Amino acid sequence: MLRGGTSTLPVIDIDGKRIGDSTKIIEELERCWPDPPLYPADPAERQRALELEDFFDEHCAHEIRRVMFDPMLREPDLMAEATGSDRRRGAGVTRFLAPVISPVMDRAVRNTYDINPETAARGREAVEAAMDRIERERGPSGYLVGDSFSVADLTAAAILSVLVRPPEFPYHQVDPARDPEDLKRWRDTLTERPAFKYVLEMYARHRGTSAEVAAA
Repeated sequence: MLRGGTSTLPVIDIDGKRIGDSTKIIEELERCWPDPPLYPADPAERQRALELEDFFDEHCAHEIRRVMFDPMLREPDLMAEATGSDRRRGAGVTRFLAPVISPVMDRAVRNTYDINPETAARGREAVEAAMDRIERERGPSGYLVGDSFSVADLTAAAILSVLVRPPEFPYHQVDPARDPEDLKRWRDTLTERPAFKYVLEMYARHRGTSAEVAAA
């Protein structure tokens, strides 16, 4: 349980109000800073954008977690780097205790998120199906709904960013060249797909360079 009463990630603090769950975060951001809008004004487009947001948040997000964690959990140093635990206070003690902690963490994460080679394989299929959907839904504007960036693009690009790892991603990320071999091979089959390039484009157009990444 995180301070503020939520165990949901991501979490944002706006004027002392701690909000968990990406959908609720977007709603609050839209309420506080409505320009530029993330929700299309046209009712039909708005409904379609919300349906896509729900699809990527509720389906693709769970599957990509399994895909990424399954191979990373087999390499504790990479898992620590990917989750940032190697940079937190007390990381030296954690590394010292890694032979004891890693098997416990492996079991806990796998049990919590139902991660095993079979669910990871199904997850890869689901992620590829999500990429298929991006390629079907994307319009001439380059966006998923209408002629401008919307909640649909924000969610799709954010969910897939852990796989694509665009340079504008706001936090430290593992170099894809250091990925476990099975993850690297699968990722390499996707890099030329329009959906993969779409994520790179959305970050390049709308994220800007992260101050945290630039300072690293």
